Amino acid sequence: MATEPSIAIVGGCGHVGLPLGIAFTRAGARVTLVDTDAERVAAVRTGRMPFLERGADRALPEALATGRLTAVTSLDAMPDAEYVIVAIGTPVDEFLDPAVRTFDREIDRVLERVRDGQCLVLRSTVFPGVTERLAQRIRERGADLDVAYCPERIAQGYALEELHALPQIIAGATPRATERAEALFRRLDVRIITLPAVEAELAKLFSNAYRYLTFAFSNQFYLIAQRYGADFDRVHAAVTADYPRLAGFSKAGLAGGPCLLKDTMQLGAFNHNAFPIGHAAMMINEGLPASLVESAKAKHRLAGKTAAILGMAFKGNSDDGRASLAYKLRKILTLECRRVLCTDPYIQDPSFVPLDTALREADILFLGACHEEYRDLAIDKPVIDVFGFLRKKQP
Repeated sequence: MATEPSIAIVGGCGHVGLPLGIAFTRAGARVTLVDTDAERVAAVRTGRMPFLERGADRALPEALATGRLTAVTSLDAMPDAEYVIVAIGTPVDEFLDPAVRTFDREIDRVLERVRDGQCLVLRSTVFPGVTERLAQRIRERGADLDVAYCPERIAQGYALEELHALPQIIAGATPRATERAEALFRRLDVRIITLPAVEAELAKLFSNAYRYLTFAFSNQFYLIAQRYGADFDRVHAAVTADYPRLAGFSKAGLAGGPCLLKDTMQLGAFNHNAFPIGHAAMMINEGLPASLVESAKAKHRLAGKTAAILGMAFKGNSDDGRASLAYKLRKILTLECRRVLCTDPYIQDPSFVPLDTALREADILFLGACHEEYRDLAIDKPVIDVFGFLRKKQP
């Protein structure tokens, strides 16, 4: 391998591709970020992060200053790269089933511009069999490319830390592809775990589905506690205190985000919908906003009142609202209340109001995301906090 390997990352200015590009630049590689979003490319070129990522506001300008990191909107830069990493979003249809044809069209755009001798690395979540299927398509075209699957497993917002800390799963369609992909990711100084391609594909899906299921358990327990007038947070604190067997027992909360639900439902689709526990988890987690509203209606008359949602991102201290259940909560509250106010310190939306306006004008508040800005708020109005995040007032 060359001293400075050249890498083109398709989808390179997104949440997956951009931190990866910065990490590889730091590791001495030459990286071209390829992205069709001209606005994001322009921001990256000037050293501005298009989204929140811990440490990236400093790391991006430093990477650009090396001269080894560039961002472009055209796929024409790909033939010059030794490695092509595909980090596009995983496409699904309106039924949350894998959009195979959409994925094929995106890959075809890439294949039109690759050249023999390159190593094509899939970074996106894919359904079982895609890596081998893609390698077969390439062979049928008479092309000589090494195809590998190296799933991304970082927590959004912590990529620059976790890319150098978490093990990297490597799966090549051939031994040579495995060897080349392994050599690339060893530059990040991480432990490498090699698997057959289909097992690596399932590993990514299992990881996200497992997390989604654990959230569903906690949310179901929360609703049961509510039914009996019990404080779920006190129960949770009691059973997890100095009890290692429940170390993985998560708190309740709006379990949204762009990956967990999607991958859980995709796993069901791949398995001919024989995944009842996954579908049950979806009903619990996706139904939580409606359950919270029904609970609030039983205690507080919502008709004619103003409700406010604190935080619209899919998780705390994030600016990403994709698949956030706070938006579903807003939709349901709109049917029940006279007015619904939304506020978020990280998401720019002209329909949102400042925090002080939400606190002043709302009759009842719902916590939508655990932003640190909310933790120590002194609120003297009814608050629905499924997360157990806000500091509780002493009786």
